[in-house]
Amino acid sequence: MTEKEKMVRGELYFAEDAELVADRLATEQLQQRYNATGDVAVLRELLGGLGEGTTVRGPFFCDYGYNVFMGAKVFLNFGCVLLDVCRIEIGAGTQIGPAVQIYAADHPQDAAVRLKGLENGKPVVIGKNVWIGGGAILLPGVTVGDGAVIGAGSVVTGDVAAGSTVMGNPARAKGARR
Repeated sequence: MTEKEKMVRGELYFAEDAELVADRLATEQLQQRYNATGDVAVLRELLGGLGEGTTVRGPFFCDYGYNVFMGAKVFLNFGCVLLDVCRIEIGAGTQIGPAVQIYAADHPQDAAVRLKGLENGKPVVIGKNVWIGGGAILLPGVTVGDGAVIGAGSVVTGDVAAGSTVMGNPARAKGARR
């Protein structure tokens, strides 16, 4: 199995593998073109999937791009960062505020493994018609249900139920004790 195949599957992989380094460089060039021009054709080339009517305001940043899939009429505001070593799905009609960070990238807890240059990841799935406030951070492996709301500046460490509102660090259901 290649390092890229391991990465996409969420297994430990060597991040400095030549193929992955080349992929990141190609992604960086496409990002620069998109951020300079806003050309949707460049965004379609960069991402794994882009639904009709989706708006991504630059600057926009990702690791690979080919692991990002956005449904129709998604909106990403300025300065979003998607670390897509694994699949990141964003459902149709979802609105994402400025400076939101979505991390599928993770690192092993064991320092000896990290010192070997090994990394891993977990997919992030965001449902349809979700609203994510500015500056929120979604951690690896999180699933956000349809119609959920995530308050600005929240750090989402676990799954968010459909239709619920969460806020804070760590994000908790609205009205929950802190």
